[in-house]
Amino acid sequence: MKRQIRQIILSVSFLLICMNIIVTGTPSTQIWIISTDFQKFKTFHLGIDNYLRLENQAYHSRGAGIFDCGLTAGVLPFKKLQAEIGVDYINMGDGIYDTNPVYFNAKIGTPEGALFKGSPAITIGGYNFGTKNNLTNYNVAYALIAKTIPIIGRVSAGYYYGNKKLLVDENNKKSNSGILLSLDRQMTEISDKLWMAVDYQSGRSYLGALNAGFSWSFSSNVSVIFAYDIYNDKNVYYNSKDLNLNTITMQLDINF
Repeated sequence: MKRQIRQIILSVSFLLICMNIIVTGTPSTQIWIISTDFQKFKTFHLGIDNYLRLENQAYHSRGAGIFDCGLTAGVLPFKKLQAEIGVDYINMGDGIYDTNPVYFNAKIGTPEGALFKGSPAITIGGYNFGTKNNLTNYNVAYALIAKTIPIIGRVSAGYYYGNKKLLVDENNKKSNSGILLSLDRQMTEISDKLWMAVDYQSGRSYLGALNAGFSWSFSSNVSVIFAYDIYNDKNVYYNSKDLNLNTITMQLDINF
């Protein structure tokens, strides 16, 4: 009963935050990894992401999906130095992690061409800063650079490092660091509304994955991403009882 009351309080608190825009979700991403994009100053981004498992486990269960609802806001008024902060409500599908569903993130960086002509975008930050020690405090820090190449698209590369006690492989050995890579492109030859991307996060914790998909913009501020996610280690657990089997994801993005 106490756990249910706590869950309700956390849920209501998050909704009130969303409604009043007191704080600002998931950092600006590609499909799975971080991007060097930022929300503009005094603008907000609402992201609603769903991940659905496609395979059955040995005991004929596909495992719970992951639901992530977050708000992100731009907080610096400068063109050459940008920053954003955010908060997420993440439901992992069990009664352990979901008692502490709130996570925080922040990042700061410079856009392409800000430092000198032709300079890459540079971003540093962190995400998945949970509120429960040794359970949800993944504390992933990263550095990322990106450069747009004519015809090819934008190429991004970086490195991440997180909590070695929580980011582990199927043998419970640390797998808390690795590379970040992505290629994304606006498909203007087909439609200005179509965007495609592939990204990769190395490592054999539940964060390691190869992802590919596309986004369609329904208006200037509303778009939806559809993608397929292939995890590096399907035998690692992403919650207390379910394996990290491949997923499809649908991500609704609203800017305001």
